[in-house]
Order: sequence, then C-alpha cells, then structure tokens
Amino acid sequence: MTQKTHILAIDQGTTSTRSIVFDNKAKALSLSRREFAQHYPAPGWVEHDVEDIWRDALETAREAIAASGGVDYIAGLGITSQRETIVLWERATGKPVHRAIVWQDRRTAPFCAELKRDGAEEIVRAKTGLLLDPYFSASKITWLLDNVSGLRDRAEAGELAMGTIDSFLLWRLTGGAVHATDVTNASRTALFNIHTQDWDADLLALFRVPAALLPKLCDNSGQLGMTAPDLFGASIPIGGMAGDQHAALVGQACFEPGMAKATYGTGCFMLLNTGDKPVTSHHRLLTTIGYRINGKTTYALEGSIFVAGAAIKWLRDGLHLITHASQTDDMATRVPDSHGVYMVPGFVGLGAPHWDPDARGLICGLTLGSTEAHIARAALESVAYQTFDLAHAMREDGAMQAQTLRIDGGMSANDWFSQFLANILDTKVQRPSDLETTALGAAFLAGLATGVWNSLEEITTIWTQERLFEPKIEPALRIELLRGWQDAVRRTLTPQAH
Repeated sequence: MTQKTHILAIDQGTTSTRSIVFDNKAKALSLSRREFAQHYPAPGWVEHDVEDIWRDALETAREAIAASGGVDYIAGLGITSQRETIVLWERATGKPVHRAIVWQDRRTAPFCAELKRDGAEEIVRAKTGLLLDPYFSASKITWLLDNVSGLRDRAEAGELAMGTIDSFLLWRLTGGAVHATDVTNASRTALFNIHTQDWDADLLALFRVPAALLPKLCDNSGQLGMTAPDLFGASIPIGGMAGDQHAALVGQACFEPGMAKATYGTGCFMLLNTGDKPVTSHHRLLTTIGYRINGKTTYALEGSIFVAGAAIKWLRDGLHLITHASQTDDMATRVPDSHGVYMVPGFVGLGAPHWDPDARGLICGLTLGSTEAHIARAALESVAYQTFDLAHAMREDGAMQAQTLRIDGGMSANDWFSQFLANILDTKVQRPSDLETTALGAAFLAGLATGVWNSLEEITTIWTQERLFEPKIEPALRIELLRGWQDAVRRTLTPQAH
C-alpha cells in the first residue's frame, strides 16, 4: 500500500491561483500556477469571476498531484486564500449569483462613512478588532443584498450561501456537502466576534446580513470534509484552511508570543503572535485571530502596508528606471546612501498606522546630485521604514517586542533590502529556506489534521533558516534616517490624518 506522506496546498491569491504538493519534510515537490482576469466595472470597483477561480484551482491541483506522483500519495489538502473577498451563491445549484467583490473594492466607502457618522465604529472595533472600512467583507455583503434584484428576499428565505473564497472552494471541493469557513477568514468579515468566537447578532443587525447566509465556523486544522471522488480520482481529506496572512504565520512557525512575520508582496502584512489574549490596538492596527487549533485560539496584531513591491513595479512600469525588480539590489549598492532622498509610496493612500486613504505618493529631498539609483534606493528604504512604523506601533500597543522578524514574499529575496530592514528595525531578520510560506502554512495545517505531522513543535523543527541578517548600523545614523522618514510622512499625510 502506498504511504500517504504528501500534502496538497491550494493557494488562491488576488491575481493568481497556485497548487503545491509538499512532502513530509516540507519540501515542495511540484507547483502549478494560473493567473486570472481582474474586472473593474467602475472606478474603485474590483471583481473576480469565481468560476475562473474554481477552474484554476481544479486544474492546478490536478497538475500538481500528477507531477508529484499521483493522488495515492496525497494524505490531505489545505486551502489558503485571499481574505475579505466575498461571494454569494445558490445553495441548490452552487452557482454564484454575482461576481465576487474583492478586498480592494471601495464601492461601499459611503456606506461605511455613514455608519462611522452614526458612531458604529466603536462597536465594530470592540467586537471584531477591525476598523469600519470597505476593506472588510460585511459592507460588501450589504451592497450585494441591496443592489442586486431579489437577493435580499432569497437570502432571508435561506436560498443563498455566503462565503469568502475559502468557503466557496470548500463547498465546490466537497460537491456542496460542506458550507463552512475557518475562524481566521471569519475574523476578517466584520461579522465575527473574536472574543465569543462566533457570528455576532449585533453586527449582523448593523450590516443587515441574514443569519441564514452564514457558513459554519471551523478550526484552522481538523476534518473539514472530503473532496468529491470524481475531482481527483479519489477522495482527499480536507484538513486545513486559513486566510493567506494567517497561513504565512503558521508557515513561518511563529507559534510563540512575540514571534512575528512580514510578507512582502504587492503590499506588506506584518503579524505578531500575541498568545491567547487579544491585544487592543490604540494605534489603528488590527486585532485578529492568528490561528485556532484543537479549539485553542492564538491571537495576533496585524499591520498592513498598501505599497511594498508595488513601489518597485512602479519604478519599472511607471518611470522605466529598471527592467527587472532584481536590478534594485545593484542600484542600491551603487550609491553610499540615499543622498537625502525619501519616497513615501502613498500611491493608493497609506495603511497602518496612519489609515489615510487620501494620502498620495511623495519623493522629497531631491537635488541636482540625485540619480535614478538614489530613487531606487529610496523606494526599497520606504518599505523598511513602513515596517518600522508597524513594529513601533505594536510596541506602543504593549505587545511583546519581536526579537527576530521572519520575512517572506518576493522582496525578501533582495539581500540589500533584508539587511537595511534589520538595520532600521534594530532587530534580527530571518529569511527561510522556502519562501512559499503561505502555501506551506496551509499544508502544515492539513498535515496536522491527517497525521503527517504530530504537533506544532515538530513543525518548528522542520522550519529552516536560509540566512540571518543582523543590525549593522550606527545608532545615531539610524535615528537620523528615521527622523528624515518621519518628516517625509508628515508632508504626505492629509490634514485630517495628522
């Protein structure tokens, strides 16, 4: 009999869907990836066709399974996905009733502003740890029910199901047998009470969301369901599910309070493990669930940077200063310093801890001696400075200071950036051997449920460091650089955000 030691992870992101098969040493054996279309029906609106997402999830999973030796080796399946994106579908047919409204979508900003004026933000923050913002799922559901003909009546009659992308994939993978979501994705909807660990009646009333829509709540690791046998040639146990940033926290083995990870993609998301007690932020960070295993909840503080790798993409596509992102490493080392140049990449506003949606990008400190290398270096530096702002806010909120920061995502492959990050944070920065930490986290969760791994302690021993970056900067210079950054941010913020 074939030994089942492999785990399939479906990593469903904002612009692409990937499937990766890992062995029991957490080594990636195969990977399949598809990009899918983005839809922008109006300014500030972003939608996905979830049939595209389902097609790509199925095709990439089949390809990854085939390339890794076949379904007979697969012990379990883990799902990780973009967060906050919401979809409604028919319970009878599984057919979506509208395209998914994506986390980036801003169409509900007037509704959220109206709720804020009515004083609702405090109840939302107290129960969910979130801000009252279009970013989160609840207002998107309200919009669908109020603006698509017949949906509210059908929802109240129990004909429709609601879910984030993980929930929709779980439904489809199980042939409609399971309507559930995990607590990390639920914690991003603004309908879930992170203290009682359940859907909250007051929040459902505030956003006018019928309870009949809601999925069942599950731990991040456990027996979530079985794939329909016709999908992969045999049924596979679905054992893990988490939002992408929470999966990365698990993939980085940040299991002790004070451990932190930062994922550098288009933006950056930094999560700090705060243990079994939620830490209330007074600096506009988010209090969220890190993960829940065997009924035990671990909380986290989260800070979101809107523009990280996107700043490097702008250098390439907007200014044409580079042709490939990797060139920024060489450009940054070509000059001894930034020559007083600072970039504040507020192209789509500034995220935590400022939350200024009206801020716009700024490059300041330019002289006739400034070159394209200084601008490229300032772009890289800006991401490290923004990470410092998050880490500082976490300390100010009373969370345990991280002794090291574990990094992943595309920018973390840049040695110069990783070293500068350590310098500015005055903290050791660890880069893992495998940067596919989001998919790996989903695999770890599924493997815990299916016996591939027996404990978090075992997973901790599997995690391996590729390189350690230690601070190498004079304290006075660090203070001077940060003072210049803080001045640049003040110039960027709109008056109401000061």
